[in-house]
Amino acid sequence: MVGARLPSAPPVLSGYSYIRPLGAGGFADVFLFQQNMPRRSVAVKVLLQNVVDSDVLRMFNAEADVMASLSAHPSILTVYNASISADGRPYLVMEFCPGSLASRYRREQLPVAEVLHVAVKIACALETAHRSGVLHRDIKPSNILTTSFGSPVLSDFGIAASLGSSNQEQLFAMSVPWSAPEIVEERTTGTVASEVWGFGATIYSLLAGRTPFEQPSVKSSRSQLAQRISRAKYTPLGRADVPDSLEQVLARTMSRLPEHRQLTLLECATQLQRVQHEMGLAPTPLEVAGDEWATAGSPIDFENTVMRGAVISEVQPASPRRRVAKTRVNAARSMTGEGTVIVGADSRRVRASTTTLTLLVSAGAVVGIAATAFALFATGVF
Repeated sequence: MVGARLPSAPPVLSGYSYIRPLGAGGFADVFLFQQNMPRRSVAVKVLLQNVVDSDVLRMFNAEADVMASLSAHPSILTVYNASISADGRPYLVMEFCPGSLASRYRREQLPVAEVLHVAVKIACALETAHRSGVLHRDIKPSNILTTSFGSPVLSDFGIAASLGSSNQEQLFAMSVPWSAPEIVEERTTGTVASEVWGFGATIYSLLAGRTPFEQPSVKSSRSQLAQRISRAKYTPLGRADVPDSLEQVLARTMSRLPEHRQLTLLECATQLQRVQHEMGLAPTPLEVAGDEWATAGSPIDFENTVMRGAVISEVQPASPRRRVAKTRVNAARSMTGEGTVIVGADSRRVRASTTTLTLLVSAGAVVGIAATAFALFATGVF
């Protein structure tokens, strides 16, 4: 859904046909394109031209590299390509997902079984990212998309960071309603513990139809939410179909003290599987990358500010008259042994001319040898 700001003009991309806008954000716009070969619908995220500086470019490069390295996971949005458009805007070509849980959880009460299935899938996606040394840092319902087949996928690694990073420059990008107390209080830029909190707050939102510290029918300011989060007093969901075991799992994910939370997202996933088993549901399979996959390849460079992509050629094509002249020069070089290979419509004529010249040279050589022999014979040498 397009925001209040009108989207920028869509980029002109070779091999893609523009269809319509999908969304507008603070740093980028997203458009629906059709890839011509192979033919498929894709979402193209394009940075706004007036916001591209070293910090934004660093985040864009990191997002492209992180998604490329992680999108083999079935619950992480797939990225197909990243480059620079003809007008100089960096862009990402991604899997098109027609749905989002953010468009549903405030309108309708999501079934507990569906939310548990989504929760296990996303917990495994986050666990895989953590094993690869990446923190998502922006877990919330709007970043859980649904594919054309209804599968949930984690998206938007735009403010992702290295698991061992201590950089304080990206605190401004946090989404307060789903941020842990230590994030809101700016005591850390992100840890596995804060990711556990964000995950728990997101699952709580999907079940409650509101954010964890949002008061029903009351509009809360950012500072009011931050104060409630700092106190971190868990409020039960109050749904009759939500078992106590699920309430306990969520309450632990949103413990005020990080050391009281689950140690990993894999631990969250296995606890949620137990809830599924208790409810008589088939447990959602755990899909977590092994250590060999997670550690393969070079680590992501989160400080890269180089604008990377295909080089746009500025060389003007030669006119037909210049091409004919160039062909003649190349033909002459070929005859003199300079090694230029001639290809194209005139190559047969060039080869024929070269053959004729070779025959003439050969004939001349024979005549010269005969003349020399005759002169030597006449002078009595033979």
